[in-house]
Amino acid sequence: MKISELPPQNVWNPFEKITEVPRGSKHEEKIIAFMLNFAKEHNLEAKRDKAGNILIKKPASKGMEEVQSVIFQAHVDMVCVADEGVKIDFLNDPIPAYVDGDYVKAKGTSLGADNGLGMAMMMAILTDTSFPHGPIECLFTVDEETGLTGANALENDFFNSKLLINLDSEGIGQVFIGCAGGITMTAFFDYHQEAVPANHVAYQFVITGLKGGHSGLEIHKGHANANKIANRLLFLITNKYLARLSEFNGGKAHNVIAPIAEFTFTIDKEYQNELKADFDLFVNEINGEYKKLETGINMALNPIANPDFVVNMDAQRNLTNALYACPHGVYAMSLDVPGLVETSTNLAVVSFRERDESSPQHNKLLKQIQVLTSQRSFIESGKRDIHTTVCQIFKQNGATITSSAGYPGWKPNPSSPLLKIAKDAYFKLYGVEPLEKAIHAGLECGLFLEKYNNELDMISIGPNLFDVHSPNEKIEIKTVQMCYDHVVEILKNIPKII
Repeated sequence: MKISELPPQNVWNPFEKITEVPRGSKHEEKIIAFMLNFAKEHNLEAKRDKAGNILIKKPASKGMEEVQSVIFQAHVDMVCVADEGVKIDFLNDPIPAYVDGDYVKAKGTSLGADNGLGMAMMMAILTDTSFPHGPIECLFTVDEETGLTGANALENDFFNSKLLINLDSEGIGQVFIGCAGGITMTAFFDYHQEAVPANHVAYQFVITGLKGGHSGLEIHKGHANANKIANRLLFLITNKYLARLSEFNGGKAHNVIAPIAEFTFTIDKEYQNELKADFDLFVNEINGEYKKLETGINMALNPIANPDFVVNMDAQRNLTNALYACPHGVYAMSLDVPGLVETSTNLAVVSFRERDESSPQHNKLLKQIQVLTSQRSFIESGKRDIHTTVCQIFKQNGATITSSAGYPGWKPNPSSPLLKIAKDAYFKLYGVEPLEKAIHAGLECGLFLEKYNNELDMISIGPNLFDVHSPNEKIEIKTVQMCYDHVVEILKNIPKII
């Protein structure tokens, strides 16, 4: 069966079209044009702000003009990741989406259901004439996945509604009423290139096959971090054999638990047998620690030709010490909501890069190693605390630090009138009350609340999505119909303006 033929077709048809439009974060030009053309084709009022955010309006049904206006919101960009060996140009190629039994998946790449499915539901709402409703606005924001920059740049008074429904959640039968705030930290280590020592031979360590996953939604699952594991071996051979690092690259993005990493190094040839024995022991230890979580883990140590250079030892030790000391995972659990992760940190990306030649301190002999981390918390003080902890670890090991502006959390409001409407609507449809939840991830709702002086009443809902931000991402098909019916039932019960 084609994706466009799945029920409800008014959601799946636009979703299939969305998968054909490249829309990686910071490369949203094509999807912006697609959405503006959609509005034009359906004679809907649309506008775009300087950041690229789009607002499309649908007038109220006849006789419903006095009903309160509702705004739906989703982001247009997606995290672009692929399995090793899968060839895809995310700037030009469509996502290879397909139906697999009860799910929609992609062949070896992320699917982009986060948040393409939210977009598709909004497109369905904008064209659905089967039910009466008040005024509707739909906000499509850009560049959410790399720091919510589209929402952060949203122009004041860009929309008029005071009731907001975010469609960026991932669990049917749940209504989200809060989210964590977040911030990123980037550390830079300068290093000199030195000649490979005499009598040294070179190896490459590679770790693949880890589950990775969303650094907020799945941080509590304890998935292995490839950067931490790779550095664990590097730290061992640096201190035991004075192995010399040549290059280290790992991770995918700030909001992805690192699923892959690799580094190249040299070692005195007299230690090769000991190295192989230590590596075998290391593999057994890691497999033993993660045997219940990481069944696809693969580690290899391969001899390679000697590289052109190695990193000076001071820089290598600074890097390995900082990576070893840097925490990763859950930092604190909520004392108010049982089972909720309150604060966490993700050691996201390690990469070698050229220095910024525009810098007045630029030195052609110096190169840089970049380490990207991200921190999340429901409480602002908790976010500052874990962020400062990570910053101090890298500063004390010789790195220079930059931090993003961050974004605020969204404090739950159990007394929300919109929440009651959503819960009643779900009960009417399915005979059970949905769960009230908060999400340990960065929804844009916190920024909207800040921009609109805490005057918005907001909820977030969505169908069942699994393994987002990874090549295993999938949608449970039946829950899309359930979610859309829930949205329609909510709209039918929005009260008139008081």
